[in-house]
Amino acid sequence: MATVNRDHAKLICDVGELSAIITDASDLDAMLQKIVDTFAGHMEADVCSIYLYDEAAKELVLRATHGLLSSSIGNVRLRSGEGLTGLAFSERRPIREDDAPAHPNYRFFPGIGEESFRSFVAVPILRGRRPVGAMTLQSKQPSHFSAEDVQVFRAITMQLATTIEMARLLLTLEAAPASLAPAPALSDLRLVHGQVGAEGYAAGEAVLIRQPSLAEIRALIGTTALALPDFRRAVATTEQQLEHLEKLAGERLSDVSAVIFSAQLLMLRDQSWLGAMEEQIAAGTGPAEAVYRVILNYVELFDRMDNAYMREKRYDVMDVGRRLLANLSSHRHVESPLEGRVAIAAELLPSEVLKLGLEKVGGIVLLSGGVTSHVAVLARSLDLPLIFVDDPRLLEIPDGTRMVLDARQGNLYVAPDQEVEQRFREQEEDRRSAPHLAESMREETHTADGTRVHLLANINLLADVEVARSYKAEGIGLYRTEFPFLIRNDLPSEEEQLRIYRRLVEGMPGREITFRTLDVGGDKVLSYFDYAAEANPFLGLRSIRFSLRHRDVFLQQLRAILRAAHDIEVRIMFPMISSPDELAVAADAVDECQASLRREGLPVCERVRLGMMLEVPSVLELMDELAQRAEFFSIGTNDFVQYMLAVDRTNVNVADLYIPHHPAVLRGLHRAIAGALRHDRDVSVCGDMAHDPRFVRFLLGIGVRKFSMSARYLPRVQEAIFATRLDEAQAFAKRLLAESSVSGTTRVLEGG
Repeated sequence: MATVNRDHAKLICDVGELSAIITDASDLDAMLQKIVDTFAGHMEADVCSIYLYDEAAKELVLRATHGLLSSSIGNVRLRSGEGLTGLAFSERRPIREDDAPAHPNYRFFPGIGEESFRSFVAVPILRGRRPVGAMTLQSKQPSHFSAEDVQVFRAITMQLATTIEMARLLLTLEAAPASLAPAPALSDLRLVHGQVGAEGYAAGEAVLIRQPSLAEIRALIGTTALALPDFRRAVATTEQQLEHLEKLAGERLSDVSAVIFSAQLLMLRDQSWLGAMEEQIAAGTGPAEAVYRVILNYVELFDRMDNAYMREKRYDVMDVGRRLLANLSSHRHVESPLEGRVAIAAELLPSEVLKLGLEKVGGIVLLSGGVTSHVAVLARSLDLPLIFVDDPRLLEIPDGTRMVLDARQGNLYVAPDQEVEQRFREQEEDRRSAPHLAESMREETHTADGTRVHLLANINLLADVEVARSYKAEGIGLYRTEFPFLIRNDLPSEEEQLRIYRRLVEGMPGREITFRTLDVGGDKVLSYFDYAAEANPFLGLRSIRFSLRHRDVFLQQLRAILRAAHDIEVRIMFPMISSPDELAVAADAVDECQASLRREGLPVCERVRLGMMLEVPSVLELMDELAQRAEFFSIGTNDFVQYMLAVDRTNVNVADLYIPHHPAVLRGLHRAIAGALRHDRDVSVCGDMAHDPRFVRFLLGIGVRKFSMSARYLPRVQEAIFATRLDEAQAFAKRLLAESSVSGTTRVLEGG
């Protein structure tokens, strides 16, 4: 075994600064070379190489190496399964050999200078489950690499996978001519009403988040004569903007940043991509027209790809193109072309919402989704005003149209007069000058007659922890662990999750913390993960079903939680449990992870409480059995309503049928809570009903003593609880439960 103690912490730190590697590299090949040079130095290896998978040829191709002859780059090729490198690639697992030439799968290439190397390590480069290529280490010394070296090598390779994959795509794409799209017609909208997704106010020019039309591009460019030096200045300015945004992401949102702008930075260092533009400029094409043509070439190439994730790369291309065109324009020299503007889009991924937040967009108007969607939840965390409007005419509004977004009432004013703008501006100034609601929060919450109630915060991003503390939250009732997965470009490794979860634990010392395991699927799709087509995704492979199907992802997350919480009592909660069987399998996975961490000598949490979400109707008949294994319950009211009523909560066509005060929902909540209390189990309520003052009395009346919500809602809920006597709440709940129609429950709610 290897006897050298290598500084793996330094390696993780250095390679984690991925933006520096990209910034220092002059092009894609230089970036790949810098990666292998860095790895070789840290691992004290004689050779480090990167192989990228050529999908057309079905081969691994050597693209960068430290230690082998440079003439081997591009010439050494392996089929999947061929040689030790091909074997690691095909089987999606690391391979370590103390004497590689003695292995039956060893593949010798004469003339590249590798005959003297004995120790060998190969790890696959994976984006989710998609193979990108492989990285190898070699040394002249036998038994040079340890099992720990392999683990660290693999973990950091996962961090690099996004960047390396984009490099592979850019190195293989070829330019092709493209046609231009016609401009849309102008609409005469004045006032549009929608659903509030995230409260707030914004006033600014409209910007459509979609492929720009020729008319919009011409509006950006104007009639100014431009030349090659102008193009190069625009490239440099665009590069500076992206580097600044990536730095902001790392500083403010370290749990989800995941070098989200690295793909766009790579494009700006791709000499073939920029070279295609410069060639057209040298031949007499205007810089803006050259940018536009090359962008459309790449968009068409991505559009033709079979894989849905690859097709989404068109948005990175379009974003870079918009920036270049804006920076070529003589009248748009601004830090961000989106700052203060009202973004309009048909739909957005969570990662795109994050980018808009970092670019200080004023507000967002979406044509799809719903107030309970994760896009809306994220917008609330980012303090981005958001409304949902089912009116496709909004996509015809020209860029630059003046807008006022009132995301408290759900109104969008198109080209408003000065009086409307002034009225909303004064309201916003009054709101901001008012004392912060957090100052009114008391340390403990009681009903008017002294019954103790606990108020906890839901956490989406690490940035929410400070907000939760300022609002005096008694703990974290629900940490949505899926956000670092949703907003990244790849699966976070165990080490990356560990760093995020540890910061969460340290941010709420001495307070209750509940981790909900990965809850993806439905409206929370991992853009980089290959999903089978599902006719009904909310009824498909989501939440705990996804985790149990993909055990490697599930076990990594559980290990990270247990390591991060090694010195506290932690609560782990499983989403969308529908039977005791599922709960048992999930709980056994926790036991398995604890045992493996003990064997490895790693810190592990020994004080674990396991719980589950009550979200599907089947649990109502099984509360007695579920309480045998679950130590606590949490009712996710958004999904509970959805599944009780068979209403897709993100479908605008049936939004009016999503009724939290439906008699079946209210009675179902009563049964679930009674079942938990019957076994003396802790039960909390989260979701939109938890922070709706209309339901506070009802929930108190049926036995809820713990509420969990976004911290900003805590003051109004605490105020409602202080104003409620328990006997009055119980009587109110009894009246609601006696109603058998929606009109009846509505009458009771409105009449008090």
